[in-house]
Amino acid sequence: MVSLAATFGRGAMTNHWRDIRHADLILVNGANPAEAHPVGFKWLMRAKLDRGAKIIHADPRFTRTSAVADTYLRIRTGTDVAYFGGLINYVLENRLYHEDYVKWATNAGFVVKEGYAFQDGLFSGFNAETGLYDTASWAYESDGEGQARIDPGHPRSVLNLLREHYRRYTPDLVARVTGIPREQFLQVAKLVGETGRPDKVMTIVYAVGLTHHTTGVQLIRSGAILQLLLGNMGRPGGGMNAERGHANIQGNTDHAISWDILPGYLRIPAPGQKDLAAYLAASASKKSHPRSVNYFGENYGRFLVSLLKSWYGEAATKDNQFAFHHLPKPAANASWISIFDQALRGKMQGVMLSGMTATSIGPDSNQVLKALSNLKWLLVMDPFTTTSSEFWRAPGMDPAAIRTEVFMLPATHWIEKDGSFTNSGRWVQWKDQVIPPEGEARHDHWILSELFLRVRDLYETQGGTYRDPILQLRLPYKNPRKPELDEIAQEINGRDLTTGKRLATFADLKDDGSTSAGDWIYTGHYPETGNLAKRRDGVQDPGRNDPTGMGFYPGWAWSWPLNRRVLYNRASADEAGRPWDPSRPGIAWENGAWTGDVPDYPKDAAPGEDAPLPFIMTGEGVGRLFSNSVADGPFPEHYEPIESPVANPLHPGQSTTPVAFLYDKAAGRENRFGTVADYPYVATSYRLTEHEHYVTQNVEHLVRLQPEAFVEVPAGLAREKGIVTGDRVRVSSKRGKLEVRAVVTGRLGALDIDGRKVYQIGIPIHWGFVGINTGQHWLANALTPFVGDASSRTPEYKAFLVNIEKI
Repeated sequence: MVSLAATFGRGAMTNHWRDIRHADLILVNGANPAEAHPVGFKWLMRAKLDRGAKIIHADPRFTRTSAVADTYLRIRTGTDVAYFGGLINYVLENRLYHEDYVKWATNAGFVVKEGYAFQDGLFSGFNAETGLYDTASWAYESDGEGQARIDPGHPRSVLNLLREHYRRYTPDLVARVTGIPREQFLQVAKLVGETGRPDKVMTIVYAVGLTHHTTGVQLIRSGAILQLLLGNMGRPGGGMNAERGHANIQGNTDHAISWDILPGYLRIPAPGQKDLAAYLAASASKKSHPRSVNYFGENYGRFLVSLLKSWYGEAATKDNQFAFHHLPKPAANASWISIFDQALRGKMQGVMLSGMTATSIGPDSNQVLKALSNLKWLLVMDPFTTTSSEFWRAPGMDPAAIRTEVFMLPATHWIEKDGSFTNSGRWVQWKDQVIPPEGEARHDHWILSELFLRVRDLYETQGGTYRDPILQLRLPYKNPRKPELDEIAQEINGRDLTTGKRLATFADLKDDGSTSAGDWIYTGHYPETGNLAKRRDGVQDPGRNDPTGMGFYPGWAWSWPLNRRVLYNRASADEAGRPWDPSRPGIAWENGAWTGDVPDYPKDAAPGEDAPLPFIMTGEGVGRLFSNSVADGPFPEHYEPIESPVANPLHPGQSTTPVAFLYDKAAGRENRFGTVADYPYVATSYRLTEHEHYVTQNVEHLVRLQPEAFVEVPAGLAREKGIVTGDRVRVSSKRGKLEVRAVVTGRLGALDIDGRKVYQIGIPIHWGFVGINTGQHWLANALTPFVGDASSRTPEYKAFLVNIEKI
């Protein structure tokens, strides 16, 4: 989310699953869609079979995706910046970039102000005492009115700085860092470079294999920069396509499951922002080009005020700044790793877990178990018992010494309720209840409503400090204790409070208190005509339901924003409004109007010299090759994982990113990072097709398919260690161990990394001490480090050091 927003203005899959069939080349990194997203993978295969598209799969393991790929690249986990950086360098050095697109649709010509620098692995502005960057030097040279200087030939133009930054990423360097042989890399680079032509297009597909690193934001941004150079953003068959997780991860993100955002990706206020004006000044992007639409920045106030009206109704007035003061203004990071860290420090009294099990998915499970033991109370809402609701049963735990009071509230599974899912491609699709809830299980939103109303009753009867945010919060439902999801969907959509009618577009939202919207990007999915997420006009009549023939199917469900199927689609056509490739049009200017997909652009803005620029969500109006919106550098740079078998060949003195958040160090706890001397092998974690996280430990047929915990061991390492399939092995890190079966495989193999042979071990994540096979108590995250990336505090699950020995 952070990386794509910093580059394009929004943090979401840019195209959609069906659209992948339009690609000529598909790069799959940090993902295994054939097994993890098998329904969506159909469209990669359609591109391969119908168009002759090539699939390039870069992954530590040879998987079912690799088996159908045209090229498989065995890559060392966590080194994708070097891989993409090498491709960027190849494209620049050979002038294979889409020059017209880059000049018009990116900030290539923007001049970075004097003072920006990069040397010995550090960008300018680094403060060694705080471990943070001051990003003031990561800005454009501008005039007195804040408009950026544009001069493509200037030595400090973004394109020239980009060229200089990636000049070091030669094919030899890529091989030294990633383990991909030089000649194989060059074969792929040639294919990638061909997609800089208007008649070719490439897509990049990725998942948490790129995200779960201390450099995850930069791993993803390096691919995004490559796509901008090649002119592949906004185009059918192009884009940066993040495969989202099971059930409803995209919808959760949209509706602010992350601590630092409000619904619709509005920022949470910060301390010192004492009024609405101060908040907007700090949060809303500013125009840095006269032709920038800057839609998000210009309308930020409308979206926030409408959200506050949705929450606080008549209590939110112009006189009290629409109850802005009711919003929390956290003074410190409150991500979920930080919550466990606070519990370890004894500063957290209680935690509520809903649909996630901290013990299994939190980094360094042994520390998480200690953290839960420090709580006064723990509330778990889940359809099944979990390793969190039963954490005191974990091996090695002493229940008599644990004072945490655990409340297990049985919640319904998603098949036991209706509601909407938002898939990877932002399609909001309504589903029906399949079976009734069992026993005393209740919907999680009913549980939360009941808890809230009981807390509010206590404030009303007993008083309390600053009661207004609790007492004035609205629950405008027929039965506030049992709201219907249909009612909530209408509330999220928003209304014209003067007429009482539901809105059809977020363009009608106001900042005067006359409109409401629970999430502005979802405004229009439930207008007065009905719930558009229920629409099913699909392949039963392609001629009628897909008039463009591009697979948009605008009458199937609804996609945010405004039913747009491809984000940034103005960039699918040239400055004159003509599609770069007429055989794969996104939108086109014809007869005084934009045709095709719903334009991601002012619908009545004609092409021309004075027309708005194509990326309407950035202050620049263009895609950002250089961005100051992330915490660890305006250009992606290769840094080693926190635990690595080698020093960084680019700058050994600054091997890892200097701004990763080291929780143990910050808390004054013991350093718990291993070294290659004691833990010589790289481990990475992943999912299995037969299991869905930890839920399906309770499904007998799936447990039979994958009944026992194991690790995958490369055949060469197994020979060295005398291990055969079926042997019990101990895999250990500085933080914990697993004692499980070994599966000896050719899916993993040795890599030549900077002259050193490096083995990688594969660890599935699914088992624990609850479910059908309770003897399978091993938690994969007992091995992973307690560390977060600089921008989002995402844990490093995909690259850490271990040892392995036969038991």
